[in-house]
Amino acid sequence: MLLDLAISEEDESLTDEIKEAYEAYLNESEAIRLKALLHGTYDEAGAILNLHAGEGGKDAQDWTEMLMRMYGRWAEDKGYKVNITDIQYDTEGGIKGATMVIEGDYAYGFLKNESGVHRLVRISPFDSSGRRHTSFAGVDVMPEIEDDVQVEIDPNDLRIDTFRSSGAGGQHVNKTDSAIRITHIPTNIVVTCQNERSQHQNKETAMKLLRSRLLDIAEKEHQENLKELKGDYNKITWGSQIRSYVFQPYTMVKDHRTGAETGNVNGVMDGDIDYFINERLKQKPE
Repeated sequence: MLLDLAISEEDESLTDEIKEAYEAYLNESEAIRLKALLHGTYDEAGAILNLHAGEGGKDAQDWTEMLMRMYGRWAEDKGYKVNITDIQYDTEGGIKGATMVIEGDYAYGFLKNESGVHRLVRISPFDSSGRRHTSFAGVDVMPEIEDDVQVEIDPNDLRIDTFRSSGAGGQHVNKTDSAIRITHIPTNIVVTCQNERSQHQNKETAMKLLRSRLLDIAEKEHQENLKELKGDYNKITWGSQIRSYVFQPYTMVKDHRTGAETGNVNGVMDGDIDYFINERLKQKPE
């Protein structure tokens, strides 16, 4: 209608407004098209991200913390709520691992393909010689399942330990053994929660995380019986990275599955990862 008006009145002053409206239309159409690709069983659910430092020492721990910030910034930009249920700081800097719960519609659908090994290449700030280092971090993404989704867990298969919370957290931290660690013995899966104020709340959250992880693995393994699940799912296979982030000697982020790449490393680390998410969704709808 705006275009018709501009043509009929030969009014070139409306050109910029027409361009903006057209770009908004294209963006909205693309968003609708991408959401149509999210038709998996749990795509509408929130997402649980487990991040693990891998090979690379202090650089890998620093890298894991950077990835945690990247996903946090992405989620906040989408209007999602971010809850860090567990974080394992290292005394020398960075984190050994963290669990993030991102609450909001379709968070899992968008983030599910972020699972895998993420590789960083940069001049290490921890190397006095200024040499280039390569480090790795692993990301696991699972759906945040609702309480009405049934996952049968035998209490005899669980080992529950309590310990004191660590890291920043105000006066309450480190004064009570409120943090909870639950080990699912048949699969050796370990979940931890230490962000709540009471042991009871931490246990409830940890059990929810465990149910989500067991359900995710059972779905991938097509197993109905949890006792048939095999192996230690904390392992990360190096050399099979899904994405590389190069800071020096040039800047580039490249997804090895889709070939998508950008030189805007700073933007990516600030949470601008929609390009990679969308390219993967278009390549491999699930």
